[in-house]
Amino acid sequence: MKRLFLFLYLCLIYTSVSYAQHTLRARIVDHDSGEPLPGATAQLRGTTIGATADADGLVEVESIPAGRQTIVFSFVGYESQQRSLQFPMPGAEPLLVELEPEEELEAVVVSATRSSRTIEDIPTRVEAISGEELGEKAVMNSTNIAMLLRESTGIQMQQTSANSANQSIRIQGLDGRYTQLLRDGFPLYSGFASGLSIMQVPPLDLQQVEVIKGSASTLYGGGAIAGLVNLVTKKPGEEPELSLMLNQTSAMGTTLNTFYSGRNEKWGSTIYASGNLQQPYDPNDDGFSDIPQVRSLTLNPRLFRYFGEDATLWVGVNASLEERIGGDIVAIESGSTIRNPFTEQNNSKRVSSQLAFEKQYADESALMIKNSISYFDRDILVPDYSFAGEQWASFTEASYSFGEENSRWIGGLNLFTDQFSEQSPATEARDYSNTTIGAFAQHTWQLQEQLALESGLRTDYNTNYGTFVLPRLSFMYKPVRKFTARLGGGLGYKLPTVFTEEAEAMVFRNVLPITAADAKAERSYGGNFDINYSTGIGENITFSLNQLFFYTQLQDALVLNEVYGQYSFNNADGPVRSRGSETNARFTWGDFKLFLQYAFTDVELQYQNLNRQKPLTPRHTAGAVLMFEQHGKWRIGYEAYYTGQQYLSDFSQTRDYWIMGLMALREMESFSLFLNFENFVDARQSRYSDIVYPPYTNPSFAQIWAPTDGFVINGGFIWKIFGGEHH
Repeated sequence: MKRLFLFLYLCLIYTSVSYAQHTLRARIVDHDSGEPLPGATAQLRGTTIGATADADGLVEVESIPAGRQTIVFSFVGYESQQRSLQFPMPGAEPLLVELEPEEELEAVVVSATRSSRTIEDIPTRVEAISGEELGEKAVMNSTNIAMLLRESTGIQMQQTSANSANQSIRIQGLDGRYTQLLRDGFPLYSGFASGLSIMQVPPLDLQQVEVIKGSASTLYGGGAIAGLVNLVTKKPGEEPELSLMLNQTSAMGTTLNTFYSGRNEKWGSTIYASGNLQQPYDPNDDGFSDIPQVRSLTLNPRLFRYFGEDATLWVGVNASLEERIGGDIVAIESGSTIRNPFTEQNNSKRVSSQLAFEKQYADESALMIKNSISYFDRDILVPDYSFAGEQWASFTEASYSFGEENSRWIGGLNLFTDQFSEQSPATEARDYSNTTIGAFAQHTWQLQEQLALESGLRTDYNTNYGTFVLPRLSFMYKPVRKFTARLGGGLGYKLPTVFTEEAEAMVFRNVLPITAADAKAERSYGGNFDINYSTGIGENITFSLNQLFFYTQLQDALVLNEVYGQYSFNNADGPVRSRGSETNARFTWGDFKLFLQYAFTDVELQYQNLNRQKPLTPRHTAGAVLMFEQHGKWRIGYEAYYTGQQYLSDFSQTRDYWIMGLMALREMESFSLFLNFENFVDARQSRYSDIVYPPYTNPSFAQIWAPTDGFVINGGFIWKIFGGEHH
């Protein structure tokens, strides 16, 4: 009997120990900075037992059974970590758990800064549109990149013609000529070639779009006073890819795109082809097109040669052919008559070649050689007037980078030529020829773990306008992973050109040529300051905020003045000042993402006793985008954008308006279907005021300050025939 009682007693002790409940105390911190991670979680794997860390990163998990257990530590934006622990645990000190950040953002490497650093680690402020966001915008408009840029904070797409629907890009309120548009670092869209450029760049072969706001002339020469946009195209991946996309709109537009890429050990290639067929569209039934008739073809082949893993040579061609005609619907469809004579026709041809060679050396230095030759031809025909011209331009650059990871140098030389000849009869031809030789150096220096400095100096010599010395400086301060501050500024310049928004709106009629004796180059100085903060809220929500402040002052701005029916460009007797702020906030919760944006843009013309806000420049713009994303299955988005009041050239003021859209994309293994309701509130200028003024046989047109096309539905499919990732 005693033995039986002893056996039962030992069983009771064993059972008590086995089912004893234990407590885990841990402190969860950032691996790099040691900062606590409030909201991080610790959970017993396979159970609902867990707890959330407090403001000091301390977490306490109770009711853990004895024995070896697996605890999962996690936090939004960080890699989860599993620990196998024996309970009860010895010691009273909290267990230290260091979580490492996820690598998602580290993959975004920018090329616009001539650096191989990631977007998080570079002192120059860069905005990158890539991945799913780029795919979403391509679904909404697969014809060109106008919508992709328009819906970015602080960027305005200004329509310059009611008939051709041509648009130019404005950054921080400054005219389109102050923004440099690049393709893989090549300036293919400058001077005369900037006409219709935004409307002739489809987004489907783009890997990434990089935007630098503020003076960036040190990087690529003149023309980047407001900033630059670098279009980075796709390169061949390890797996071959072939995809096809068809898009149809309710505004009678059809676009077909196809993309192929493939490579082996020595050779690679990409081919992009696009065709667009747009019928004239008149939503307000006034007899004039709000979307012109368009027939366009684009072909972009590239060939790559790989000399091992450290050297690559590639050559590419960009070619586009377009016929664009707007105006009287009857004249467009049936030809001009005495009663319906008015049309505006734009015929353009664009061909450019690119060649690039890059060699990486064992000491981490690198040599880059680039060359491009571009040709652009454009004819504009309206009743009783025509403008025609062609441009030849070339760009050659050699650069060499070297140094350690914490101290990196790059230096180089480049040569840019630009020649325009007018083909149409004119009182005085607007021909020009510019040759610019440049030398540049840039140094990126990691002064401390939290502080980085990027400095640059460029000197350009132009055969007509002399020498320009352009310093640039950017600081980045990152005391902890959650917080980053950047401060940068520099000088810029822009060579005089008749190809401006004002002259474009007049079809260049009666615009006199510019010579070095008539006008000086425009010059600028400016700077940006921004702060970025990101954190987690609770267990599943992440939040990030970016606040930017900017200032640019433009000296010797070119102003178009009328004298006895002739228009000439002269340097202004006072500056143009652009200042303001941009705010971007992002929330994520599970499959939901919310983006909020606001921009305040104050551009004042301080010359000729004007001292007023620049016309067609809203002071206030805002937007919100709510996305639901299930990777590989669904992508559904709602967006709303607000544009505040604007001044017109006659000092009158417009009303404000909202644009709202709804998009749905269903992804399957090799096939995706999409449907987009763009501007379903039907905000368009013709609902608020007239666009066309009589007599209709020789009409005049209002300045465009709101959408002209109104509510448009588009839908289609993406067929991933083989290879590639989900679209």
